[in-house]
Amino acid sequence: MAAVLEILRTRGYRSVTIEKIARQAGRARTSLYRRWPSKRHLVAYAVISEMGDNPAPDTGNLGADLEAAVRTLWAAFAGPLGQALGGLVGEMAQDAELAALIRQDVLASRRQSMRAALARALRRGEVRSDLDVELVLDMLTAPFYYRALFKHAPITRQTTSAVVGYILRIVTGRPSLKKTKRSAVQGEPRSRPGV
Repeated sequence: MAAVLEILRTRGYRSVTIEKIARQAGRARTSLYRRWPSKRHLVAYAVISEMGDNPAPDTGNLGADLEAAVRTLWAAFAGPLGQALGGLVGEMAQDAELAALIRQDVLASRRQSMRAALARALRRGEVRSDLDVELVLDMLTAPFYYRALFKHAPITRQTTSAVVGYILRIVTGRPSLKKTKRSAVQGEPRSRPGV
């Protein structure tokens, strides 16, 4: 899968072909076609291989579940996928079948895993019952995609903790126990160029 991500990163989605991947991997094209019927399927598999399809384990604690989930994004975007993401998103805008496959094979399973973590937390009484879960999932993951695409700020391990901390404040309705860094002027949020 590294070969797929490398071609995506360096030459873009249109340059990905089963033939090129087979040549780089030293395998027969037919062996790849048996497993992946098209390059779209191969690219979707490469993305899921980097990101994982079940990112939120059941640790018994929502914070730990969500932290594990977003750390998969941090790890994936720190590698070749982070460099290839812009081109892949651009291609998804032009190729409805690719976009549908990525949503179905990559995003749906990841979102279901995080949705299940929120449902477990609701059963344990950790979160409010009036949540718009889909919006919470968007808010949880969007900072990583945004930073990976626009590169206006780094994605760090601290980013994962900060994002989860803010989400926990929203879903529990309670202030976070962890202190967050404030700007030099007390009470003013920090701003970043380009936001």
